[in-house]
Amino acid sequence: MKLHHLRSATFIIESGEHHILVDPMLGAAGSIPPFSVARFKAQRNPTVNLPDNASALLDKVNHCLITHSQTFGIKWLQHLDHLDSTGQQRLVEGNIAVTAPDKDSAYLGKLGLNVTQALAPWTPTPFLGGTITAVPCQHGHGWIHSVMANGYGFFIELPGEPSLYISGDTVLTQHVRRALTELKPDIAILAAGQAQMDVGKPLLMAGEELLEFVRLAPGTVVANHMEALNHCPVDRATFAAMTEQAGLSSRVRIPADGETLAF
Repeated sequence: MKLHHLRSATFIIESGEHHILVDPMLGAAGSIPPFSVARFKAQRNPTVNLPDNASALLDKVNHCLITHSQTFGIKWLQHLDHLDSTGQQRLVEGNIAVTAPDKDSAYLGKLGLNVTQALAPWTPTPFLGGTITAVPCQHGHGWIHSVMANGYGFFIELPGEPSLYISGDTVLTQHVRRALTELKPDIAILAAGQAQMDVGKPLLMAGEELLEFVRLAPGTVVANHMEALNHCPVDRATFAAMTEQAGLSSRVRIPADGETLAF
């Protein structure tokens, strides 16, 4: 298995003939409004362009996973850092098969996406010769998660490959702990940027939660969702220092944009 990290939460899983695009935010730098204008610098998103090798990798994509998208079915409240207009256009024009949460499938279908699988939580489902299981997310602490899109993470088992858990946008919950301790993924993708809006508590794991996730993970942790959005204060250097201080750095990989990790 190869993981091609593109930017933020967007990456490609390569397994044999399968090239699975995850959470396609594919627009140019500055194509999305800021997600914070007071707590953090009001910089338009994404704050960086896609890496130079992105185009060649995207040309190989033949499937897509979307962890979450709509908020109350309102397009302008769509989570554009996981599906932006450029990503949407590419999926529609290529008629790419999409796997998504059951609660998002009708909405994504109205956008013209070819949703071939709508997943219910904790239900192993056939997927590209293996299985995929949706793990519920809680997108924030306190009241704010009730107005966010509480999507799913995904646990994937493909033939002859290490098992893979994608946390999705979530804080640390019993569902996440269960995925790590019961499913025992060989690789766990951690959204580590500690996203936060101008109001409310963090939308992603923060501080000790990040370290507990790494401790609970039985295999390698790959950290993403950093250095591309203006509301994510934790950068790669900060996360690396956190894990180093906690004695966990040997279990963590922090890919640069455009980097490929082989397992």
